[in-house]
Amino acid sequence: MSKLRDFVTRDHRYVLLGTSVVAFLGMLLSSSPRPELSFLARAFTVELVMYYVLAAWLVLSAVALLFKLTHWQNYAETAPFTKPAAARALRVGSYVIWAIAAVLLVDRWAMGLASAWQVAAAADKMPDDMLAQVLYMFQQGRDTYITGIVTTIELAVFGTLIAFFLALLLVFARIMQIDRSDNDCVRFFKKIGVWFAKLYSTVVRGTPMLVQGVIIYYAGFAVVSGFGLSVTETNAIWSRFIAGLVVVSLNSTAYMMEVLRGGIESVDKGQMEAARSLGLSQWQAMVRVVFPQGIKFAIPGLSNELVINIKDSSVLSVIGVFDLAFAASTVAGIYYKQLNAYLVAAVFYLIMTAIASWLLGKFAHRFNVKAETMGSTSDQPVKVEE
Repeated sequence: MSKLRDFVTRDHRYVLLGTSVVAFLGMLLSSSPRPELSFLARAFTVELVMYYVLAAWLVLSAVALLFKLTHWQNYAETAPFTKPAAARALRVGSYVIWAIAAVLLVDRWAMGLASAWQVAAAADKMPDDMLAQVLYMFQQGRDTYITGIVTTIELAVFGTLIAFFLALLLVFARIMQIDRSDNDCVRFFKKIGVWFAKLYSTVVRGTPMLVQGVIIYYAGFAVVSGFGLSVTETNAIWSRFIAGLVVVSLNSTAYMMEVLRGGIESVDKGQMEAARSLGLSQWQAMVRVVFPQGIKFAIPGLSNELVINIKDSSVLSVIGVFDLAFAASTVAGIYYKQLNAYLVAAVFYLIMTAIASWLLGKFAHRFNVKAETMGSTSDQPVKVEE
């Protein structure tokens, strides 16, 4: 009985305190100006009742808090709020508060957005309201934004796929060990492979993508133009998009290689020993036994690179790649509204990363692995564990 009373006490406290925050936010929404398309504008009495219901809940929460402070030792036994009937009433009341807050949220925010969209669509010049300005700039520059979004998705998707296959080659070179049966030539190439993979990972992960983009673009331009081609012919071959794709692919390769290496090293070493005892070579044991197990552990980190590339490809605007960041800069240059233009870009980046995270979470769930949180290429690689 004592345990049940303690549970009811904690439960009603959470209901009171948590819903009080919702009630307070609802009162703020009710006090804010009504948008033009507000459906509560014609129901002033209803909104007034809703406002006082929210206020009553705050008063009730304050009374409960005061009672708690004055009856600290025996609150669970003496407080009227801990009685089963009162606890049920509080829970039902919390549902009402949440419903009221939801209605006010829709009326103020959703209908406010619809009102601003209506104003922006009918405007023939920049509106005065900031939200309407943002929507107006999006409507006028939607083709520019769409082009940037498509380019960003192409860079992220194709760059991640190319990087995955390059990372497969490098990770095998990175983890190969010299075997007693190897001849001098094989030993030499294994040492070179390990040395190159380590150097590549160190250099790429130790320099920013922005710097890599500038170096790769202008170095590639110099190489292609060195064959006697004109600037127009060079740009046709070594376009800014191709250069950006190369940058994303090479940058992601280093991080995906480390993720793969972490996944492979998470496999029990006994698996390799058992495979070798059955007569498999080091390469056969790695490909047939160890790698299929390690790739499962590496799936969350590998798929997370897609989300990272969606965000980090924005730095490629420095070399003129027409991605979403470059599109925002273009629209901002037309209307001289930097904040508004980049707010639109931020919303689309958030939408793309959210969709990608959701899809990758579904993909990882099919392999019964835990998805990792979003990070950045500046983060240190995390060893993948079972």
